[in-house]
Amino acid sequence: METAKIGDSGCYIRITAMRKTPTGSSRKLGVLSLAAATYFMVSGGPYGLEELVQDSGYKLAFLILCITPLIWALPTGLMVGELSAALPEEGGFYVWVRRAMGPFWGFQEAWLSLVSSIFDMAIYPSLFVAYLGKLFPAVVDGRRGIVIAASMVLVCMLWNLFGAKAVGESSMVTGLLLLAPFALLTLFALVRHVAPTHPAAVHGNFLTALLVAMWNFMGWDNAATVANEVENPQRTYPRVMMLALAAIFLSYAVPLAAVWHARIPQDLWNNGSWASIAATVVGPWLGVVLVATAMVAEFSSFNSLVMSYSHLPVAMAEDGHLPRAFARKLKTGAPWVSIMVLGLAWGLSLGLNFDHLIMLDILLYGASLVLEFLALIVLRMREPDLPRPFRVPGGMPGAVLVGVGPTFLLIFALARNRTEQLDLGRWGSVSSLWFGVGLMALGVVYYVVAGRAKPAVGAARAE
Repeated sequence: METAKIGDSGCYIRITAMRKTPTGSSRKLGVLSLAAATYFMVSGGPYGLEELVQDSGYKLAFLILCITPLIWALPTGLMVGELSAALPEEGGFYVWVRRAMGPFWGFQEAWLSLVSSIFDMAIYPSLFVAYLGKLFPAVVDGRRGIVIAASMVLVCMLWNLFGAKAVGESSMVTGLLLLAPFALLTLFALVRHVAPTHPAAVHGNFLTALLVAMWNFMGWDNAATVANEVENPQRTYPRVMMLALAAIFLSYAVPLAAVWHARIPQDLWNNGSWASIAATVVGPWLGVVLVATAMVAEFSSFNSLVMSYSHLPVAMAEDGHLPRAFARKLKTGAPWVSIMVLGLAWGLSLGLNFDHLIMLDILLYGASLVLEFLALIVLRMREPDLPRPFRVPGGMPGAVLVGVGPTFLLIFALARNRTEQLDLGRWGSVSSLWFGVGLMALGVVYYVVAGRAKPAVGAARAE
């Protein structure tokens, strides 16, 4: 690929050329393997719904689970489907925004994703250790927990060196392992009722529940960064978006509805309660199995996201925003420098004590998502003849309207939760909103100081 400047406007376009790729078609991601990886990038299974039920109750939780995909996830999936099929390039959403609005906004798009990953990616190893501690408390005592979490990061880094197909195929296997015990729990819950109790009434908290639901349906664009590793991406991506959305919704709604049918009291729901519910409905052994599969879910989510995030610096390096070393790959197609550098950053963040990260996640992710919806509109106007194997229905009005629901939800959620505090451990606490705004501002500063594309590098994009 090459970049070329158009006049004096500062806008750039990408000139597509035949470029050799180290990944043969036999080693590329197909529909099922990419859908499985996307499932873990977005979801990781029903784990995470506990707080939704705890805060809002069964009726409101189920209603929110039905509404959120229609207003939040489906529009995002449609947008990702069109742009991934039209521009199936490594870097995904960074490429879309850069092509539509120029290198500055493209850089900000990538910055938001990479910075938020520093906090997000620390969550999965920590939860892995927490679940392991429920099975073997002595194993995670003291510093052992940090060592185990760091080991998980290292294993995922090494796993990703075998290439995207290895990650996608492993996601298919771990997906089956994850969902099998929930299928069993669902069957038992449909035929068994727990003895009636009279728990204290819990008043629904719609705003908190909405944030949790948005967080559980977040991350659809992550699959787009590995487009060069996908077989026939123009046809694959739209199918993957719809298949993954259906799988995620069903894996949330079906077990929840079954447990509701079994009359499990609402006050039993808390973080990690799936295991105790399984033990109540089926038996203690299934509770142990669900704890173990929770570890599988955290590992697989982290592994899939390593694949996604590590391809982002490659595209940035090829455009001159990062050192050229980030573009180096193994014969498997794995960007090994990017994997190592990001893995080190994620490993160093393991000791941080960040609580209440949902708002910060939604703020940073939401800002990048709005840029993607804008890119959809701008590209429709500037490049109407761009081949689009899949289009958001409704023509230009459809392209505009598809972003209205997600943007409204973002503004509404952030406005009503702007007072949420982020725990910085020994450094005290700070407003999550202002902390996120500060991180956004750092992206602008970095671009001005050191992030501008180097002409010599950008001109040498073709390989």
